[in-house]
Amino acid sequence: MFKVRPLLPRIRSSLQTTLKLQADTSPSESESVRRNLRLLHNGCRSRAVSNQKFRTMATGGEAPKEESGAEPAKQGNRLVASKSPYLLQHAYNPVDWYPWGEEAFEKARRENKIIFLSVGYSTCHWCHVMEHESFENPDTAAFLNEHFVSIKLDREERPDIDKIYMKFLLMTKGSGGWPMNVWLTPDLVPLVAGTYFPHKPQYGMHSFIVVLKTIAKKWNADKEFLLTTGSSMLSTILESQSAAEVSFKEGSAIDKLSEAINIHKQRFDETYGGFGSEPKFPEVPRINFLFHAYLVTKDVDVLDMVIETLNQIGKGGINDHIFGGFARYATTEDWHNVHFEKMLYDQGQLMGAFANAYKVSRDETFLGYGDKIYKYLVKDLSHPMGGFYAGEDADSLPTHEDKVKVEGAFYAWTWDEIQAAVQDQAQRFDDITAERAFEIYAYHYDLKPPGNVKASSDPHGHLTGKNILIIRGSEEDTCANFKLEADKLKKLLATTNDILHVLREQRPRPHLDTKIICAWNGLVLSGLCKLANCYSANREQYMQTAEKLLDFLRKEMYDPERKRLIRSCYGVAVGDETLEKNEPQIDGFLDDYAFLIKGLLDYYKATLDVDVLHWAKELQETQDTLFWDDQNGAYFFSQQDAPNIIMRYKEDHDGAEPCGNSVSAGNLVLLAHYYDESAYIQKAGKLLNFFADVSPFGHALPEMLSALLMYENGLDLVAVVGPDSPDTQRFVEICRKFYIPSMIIVHVDPSNPEEVLNHRLQKKFKMVGGKTTVYICHERACRMPVTDPQQLEDNLVAYFFSKRD
Repeated sequence: MFKVRPLLPRIRSSLQTTLKLQADTSPSESESVRRNLRLLHNGCRSRAVSNQKFRTMATGGEAPKEESGAEPAKQGNRLVASKSPYLLQHAYNPVDWYPWGEEAFEKARRENKIIFLSVGYSTCHWCHVMEHESFENPDTAAFLNEHFVSIKLDREERPDIDKIYMKFLLMTKGSGGWPMNVWLTPDLVPLVAGTYFPHKPQYGMHSFIVVLKTIAKKWNADKEFLLTTGSSMLSTILESQSAAEVSFKEGSAIDKLSEAINIHKQRFDETYGGFGSEPKFPEVPRINFLFHAYLVTKDVDVLDMVIETLNQIGKGGINDHIFGGFARYATTEDWHNVHFEKMLYDQGQLMGAFANAYKVSRDETFLGYGDKIYKYLVKDLSHPMGGFYAGEDADSLPTHEDKVKVEGAFYAWTWDEIQAAVQDQAQRFDDITAERAFEIYAYHYDLKPPGNVKASSDPHGHLTGKNILIIRGSEEDTCANFKLEADKLKKLLATTNDILHVLREQRPRPHLDTKIICAWNGLVLSGLCKLANCYSANREQYMQTAEKLLDFLRKEMYDPERKRLIRSCYGVAVGDETLEKNEPQIDGFLDDYAFLIKGLLDYYKATLDVDVLHWAKELQETQDTLFWDDQNGAYFFSQQDAPNIIMRYKEDHDGAEPCGNSVSAGNLVLLAHYYDESAYIQKAGKLLNFFADVSPFGHALPEMLSALLMYENGLDLVAVVGPDSPDTQRFVEICRKFYIPSMIIVHVDPSNPEEVLNHRLQKKFKMVGGKTTVYICHERACRMPVTDPQQLEDNLVAYFFSKRD
């Protein structure tokens, strides 16, 4: 959803009717066809290039090796010099691909050809499908090469370009996804857009070649119509960047909160959790907002919705029960069948969400999910120097002898495979027989001899006869069914999962995208710190990893002379410290700054490291310089001097990731209170007002509504006054264990006044009776000071969670 004025229906109708590119789905279509269409238009996955006994990113240094009796090696195109794993996957297509840049634009202008822009990412399943069906097809490639100038773009490397044309796609078709295919004029004005197009007509869709021929014919026969329509649509998009015609009035936050809660209650799936129908994404910004909404309203129904959603996600097939980490989304309403790619941004956000769930429920199950994400990150997505890779593919080879990758081959199991694995390791189950252990395991994870994946949710048939682990009941149910003690069940499940994990490691691994993205690593930094603040036995490990990540970001993703962030860098292979960077360098975008600043603020709360808070402030100043709209307020996604973009825009939708403006609104409010600077609050107010006409506000922008609540209702300052001692640390630890999004913690050390960020606090707060003293204040009104740790904990429960069941 984007902040746009009402479109001219005539424009959309003209594009669809004249070009005949959007097939209608008739009421007589089967449910499976309609479901497949939803999956196609909402999803994206891919067929990775690298196939090997070790994991590495695709390289463009040489053509694929010839095998005995095989066809000659293919000729590389212009993408062979790219750093992007996604572009390198297409480096040996017969399509005459160009990277995004002036060489392609000049050719289009010189030859008066439409630009065909294809956008995706290296772990995208449907991107792989379309590459294999169409971009590797010589006839399709020949037509593209004759009639179009073809550009391949990595949406993770250049999100500024992706977001502009995704906005056009959403406005013209009502839905989006990857691969995203857009046809542009030589001046980069969008004309037509779509997502996946099949090679042959199916799913109620035209074939890709028919689409290409229709557009080429229309360009030659009625170019003026296309140009006029494209310009009209672009003008509509540009209008959305102007200031809102309304602004928030005092009390708006509570009104918007009530509206958002009602919408979420209406959309809540009471059977399976989550909001809306399939496909289902974790939507962590929505989850975090609902935690905040519960804290403000004490509405237990709100808490139940978010806890149940996280429970269902944790038990679902979207969770890799065998080792850890979560897939990007589920294709079924019960979270069972999934697209298996694992994206870094999901892992970082879910660590924080499970930490929040633990803090409000004290249910250690959530800590377990968060810890397994951590273990997955460290083992499978970490660069040796501390950064984290972008993600892993959904597709892989079933065996090392196979040549064709299929979705879920790495993760799914037959009944016989698991049964044989348990029997082979029978000695590990102590006094339980292998037959009994397998029976219990199969019951707990809903395994079926013929497989447990419905054909209607498996459009390629890749999961026929396979099982995806899912918990339909609970550990209590399994214990009751088999008259088993809880500790014995936990040990049995852990043992079997370890056995299967060792076996799975022998399978060909999915392709690993070794791109290291600044913004996503900022999300991981936040998640690590939030998980650490739960104070489980693994806190020290989490913080060591967070510290190493912070050091990596400062050394490798930041240019200290220019004070600018770098969007991405690239590893070359697992375990190899070598890093590669783009030439010319791609500077950071809004999300890179906003997400990292948020991560730094969370790191400060976890450590009280003042230097980190100072860096956050420094980055905020750079963000304001590069992206702030002085005329209308809010932040553009890209810099003013960014080359080869048709417009600057402001995203206004929190999706799988929160948008940069939502995160920035919260950052500004927090920084204003840490540094006692009113300019930050004023900027936050102007930012929020820019989006005041987005409706429904709290559904489209749940993360921003949280910021609005803090902006209107104020923050809760916890000032801990005392020397740097174990007693002082004990008070700080108590505060960290609570989920209070509006809380900021400041340590005031009377013996070291220069370390205080806000010197007003140094004068205002004093130790009582020579003891470490804690003051809890809301908007400069402070409660009575506390010198006893237990009293502090009791007070926090009373102030913030007194009505919690």
